[in-house]
Amino acid sequence: MNKADLITAIAEASGITKVQAESALNAFTDSVGSSLKKGEPVTLVGFGTFSVAERSARTGRNPQTGEPLKIKAKKLPKFKAGKGLSEIVAKAKMPKK
Repeated sequence: MNKADLITAIAEASGITKVQAESALNAFTDSVGSSLKKGEPVTLVGFGTFSVAERSARTGRNPQTGEPLKIKAKKLPKFKAGKGLSEIVAKAKMPKK
């Protein structure tokens, strides 16, 4: 599912237009991003928690030359699924490849 598919699903499930659904989705993603930027986690009970994880600086290797290089520390968004979402996924049947 991509963003357009999600907008369509939200619009159909809630009985609103796609324009309104896109506006709501953009407001949600902007709000989550703003909270994470401030270092505040976002918890949706039953769905999951968005938070910020810090990755420390480390030494890596250039795969072509093998030379060591320094990788800077950085902050990354993190998502931990809640119990409700985990149960939904656990019960889902995986499509055959």
